[in-house]
Amino acid sequence: MMNSEGGSSGLAKSAAVKLSEMGERTKQFGTAMKTPHQQRRIILVIVCVALLLDNMLYMVIVPIIPDYLADLESEQAEHVHVVIHPNSSINSTNQAKSNKDNLDVQIGVLFASKAILQLLVNPLSGTFIDRVGYDIPLLIGLTIMFLSTCIFAFAENYATLFVARSLQGLGSAFADTSGIAMIADKYTEESERSTALGIALAFISFGSLVAPPFGGILYEFAGKRVPFIVLALICLVDGIVFLVVIKPFSNRTRENMPVGTPIYRLMADPYIVVVAGALTVCNIPLAFLEPTIANYMERTMHSTKWEMGLTWLPAFFPHVLGVYLTVKLAAKHPELQWFYGALGMVIIGASSCTVPACKTFGQLIAPLCGICFGIALVDTALLPTLAFLVDVRHVSVYGSVYAIADISYSVAYAMGPIVAGQIVHNLGFVQLNLGMGLVNVLYAPALLLLRNVCQMKPSHSERENLLDEAPQGLYDTIRMEERRGKNKKGYSSSAGNCMLPVDENGGVEPPFKAQRSLSEESSGAECT
Repeated sequence: MMNSEGGSSGLAKSAAVKLSEMGERTKQFGTAMKTPHQQRRIILVIVCVALLLDNMLYMVIVPIIPDYLADLESEQAEHVHVVIHPNSSINSTNQAKSNKDNLDVQIGVLFASKAILQLLVNPLSGTFIDRVGYDIPLLIGLTIMFLSTCIFAFAENYATLFVARSLQGLGSAFADTSGIAMIADKYTEESERSTALGIALAFISFGSLVAPPFGGILYEFAGKRVPFIVLALICLVDGIVFLVVIKPFSNRTRENMPVGTPIYRLMADPYIVVVAGALTVCNIPLAFLEPTIANYMERTMHSTKWEMGLTWLPAFFPHVLGVYLTVKLAAKHPELQWFYGALGMVIIGASSCTVPACKTFGQLIAPLCGICFGIALVDTALLPTLAFLVDVRHVSVYGSVYAIADISYSVAYAMGPIVAGQIVHNLGFVQLNLGMGLVNVLYAPALLLLRNVCQMKPSHSERENLLDEAPQGLYDTIRMEERRGKNKKGYSSSAGNCMLPVDENGGVEPPFKAQRSLSEESSGAECT
């Protein structure tokens, strides 16, 4: 009896010690999460998972929906009473051809609906993000994506699938834009920002390229619902982690922050227009080949289903390689970001032109890898450039500028499923690829306009010309001082390496007073 009591007492003590250790670790974790460095990392993970989910949901339907809609079509046909006539064989052939054309149109519209709605919502979501911050829009996006994924799982007709796909576009307009903008906002150093955005692009690539085999395998062995339920659960976990760690509703950091530059004024900036155009053009080959490459492979190579399903998977590795190389090169030679983008567009153009020459599955892998490698160079070089342009020419609030980037992607992916099939039907697959390749090569020289971007510095005259209110022009400087905590007596260093007066308490002087002081001490506020 005594031994049993002693044993129980020992177990109780052991449990108490373990609980105490767990409590201590939880407290340490909570303290660590309060540090800016750890918060940036956890935010990067949350955003990357959100981007992964969005792109997996975008591409997971590729092997599922055509087959699923064909089954629905055949089930409906079985319930239709057909009157047999002497020419019934001709009628049945014509009916089958009509049904196939109708199904192709339905699939094209369903695939494009996400990008079309995203294209329409992005101007509004970008402005909304600039006004309320990045946290709440990201939570809204995750919530809508969770709902759309659940609807996909349990949808049993075309109309419900269309609603789910359109809802995904609405969620993406908030989640993608706010996520990328949040990364740009948290990582203010150019080298760190390029690395963080490169990691995000790697997750986007992984989601897009691994989703078709993931969806195809689960659909084949577990049914339509399972792939979407898995993605919905991951989305739910990501949202819960975001709520617990970031606490978006208790965040009041936006209360004293100015409103960013309106999206229509950013669209009038010639540098931003050049970057946005490059993002659209470089993604056209990928967007146009995704809905057409399977038919080409089946017709010319007699490829099997698994070969068509795995077409894009090998391209993930050169895409990651392209991201890695661009990040490393940008860290050493940031002034050549425009060149990396132009080189990527030339590679995309050359690879696109060689696609029709491929006659086997093995040969086709090489140009597809070249296209994805080139896209990685362009995206990784130009996405950080957008944030830099906003820093030096506008107000350092990134919602609207990354809404423009999202619009650029959406234009390509909205046209792809609808326009690509018509071009192949009317002109041919060879002409489609030659046209896409030529457009990329011809657009590459336009990036020469960005060659002096990295030498740009904020100046008072430039900001007064670009902003309605002069005080907003000092926003990036004030915020950089708050983040770095490098308030120096008399002067403080800004994001553009300009010296701005600070008062005796270490705070930045009022904007108009600062401008008067600078104009008196050194005309033009020279930057080192």
